[in-house]
Amino acid sequence: MPTALEELVEFLHHGNTQIRQVSVENLLPFSKTQPAIFKINRLTPVKDLELLVKDYAPIAKNALTILINISGDRDVLGLLANDEAFLKSLLLRITNVKEPNANEIAMLLANMAKSDSIERLLTLKRDIVLGLSASDIAINQLMDCFVKGAVGSWNPKADFDYLAYLFADLAKYPLGASYLTTIQSYDNVHPLSKLLPFTSLPSSLPRRLGAATVLKNISFSVSLHPTLLSPALSILPYVLLPLASGSDNYSEGETDQMLEELQLLEPDKKREPKSNILVMHLETLLLLTTNREGREKLREAGCYFVVRELHLAVENEGVREGCDRLVQVLMRDEEGEEHSGQSRGAPVSALVTERDGGSDKGMMVTQADSEDEDEQIVEIF
Repeated sequence: MPTALEELVEFLHHGNTQIRQVSVENLLPFSKTQPAIFKINRLTPVKDLELLVKDYAPIAKNALTILINISGDRDVLGLLANDEAFLKSLLLRITNVKEPNANEIAMLLANMAKSDSIERLLTLKRDIVLGLSASDIAINQLMDCFVKGAVGSWNPKADFDYLAYLFADLAKYPLGASYLTTIQSYDNVHPLSKLLPFTSLPSSLPRRLGAATVLKNISFSVSLHPTLLSPALSILPYVLLPLASGSDNYSEGETDQMLEELQLLEPDKKREPKSNILVMHLETLLLLTTNREGREKLREAGCYFVVRELHLAVENEGVREGCDRLVQVLMRDEEGEEHSGQSRGAPVSALVTERDGGSDKGMMVTQADSEDEDEQIVEIF
């Protein structure tokens, strides 16, 4: 005999609108406490919820919220991500300028991106949405939603912030990394360049975290490092700026060696407050040191000085470990260079001590630590 909860689930496909609304409202809390209830009868409740996304706005909102909460389940995720009709329905709604639940759809798409099948967004064609995008490719339309959402110039009821996590997951795939670093014919812009400004957007944690994750994931593609560091994209300022603060103390000579974007920051410029994002940017920088060309680019950009100040200012073990690892790579001699002990400047501990009035918080670099850099990177990641 079915339980009361199982009977309530059955009302999700009832013909009466009010009954469907009561059902989905009462089931919402159970999407967190008893998510297995939505998997009965071969996932029939999940299929019902997919249909409810097309229902009246209040019903659709609750249905989307339930799907967001239960989409971490492998079976549920597989059903949602591989349902072509459902994906197209979500795309139709999220690109609708009047869609009231666009942010919930963005969150669901971000969760669905945990499935490899969502990679097809990179090639899926749709009708052009006038006023939004001149592209007929789904991912370009979502990117334009994201950009316009930052200033509220598309759907006044949505900011599309959570699409940042969708782009982050797509960046893990070779096709996704290629898309982000390839100029699109419809607007002659690299998609990645649209995401870069959000690494320092104080008003949105999802955008900062998503942009940071995109940069880290795409940096695993070593073949793309020359493109990422080229003048056309030049991601270094956008990785280093979150690490820096207007209160950091640099000598005039150090300032002259730094990127123009990091020179003479406003005194009220704040460092990224979230340690996990700081660590992610440090990991991106470390990935960019895989080749000598990348290491030289970071040295020329004054990366060491920024990392030194970060190490002094942030008392977080993960951040300090990330600083140490990166500095060990930047301060070591390159193959073919005669080791001088200070070929990259004074030892790290000496520079930090000088800045910190004799503090014992300095990063220590020894010759043993500096050797076998490639092996160290493999171990770290």
